[in-house]
Amino acid sequence: MINIEMPKPTVVIQQREQQLKEGEAPITPFHGFIDLHKITREKGGIFLFYNEANEVLFVGKARKIRQRVKKHFEDNVSPVKDHRNEIFKIEVYEIEDPMEREIYETYAINAFEAKYNVDKVFFDK
Repeated sequence: MINIEMPKPTVVIQQREQQLKEGEAPITPFHGFIDLHKITREKGGIFLFYNEANEVLFVGKARKIRQRVKKHFEDNVSPVKDHRNEIFKIEVYEIEDPMEREIYETYAINAFEAKYNVDKVFFDK
């Protein structure tokens, strides 16, 4: 039996209200998120979208994580296009090796029974 253990997330962001200090300019939220800048532009990895009940909605992987996360909020072919309003929290795991990304993505989809993943699913929906 193969034992896979998820690493600790590199970045966790969630929708929240901005707490502005005096004289500070507000950040325009991107679909309710103001901390997307904390996700790396240059590194690869996997990401998990959660709802407010902390259920995994979708797991994805990318060579450049921030661009891929943003694309899920913008394009019309994303599996979460009709469920974007459910996304409350995003966990990002920086994983540079493409084979490791693939393994962790498939593992996370099935271990957490991601609601909107259609590929690589081995559990009964």
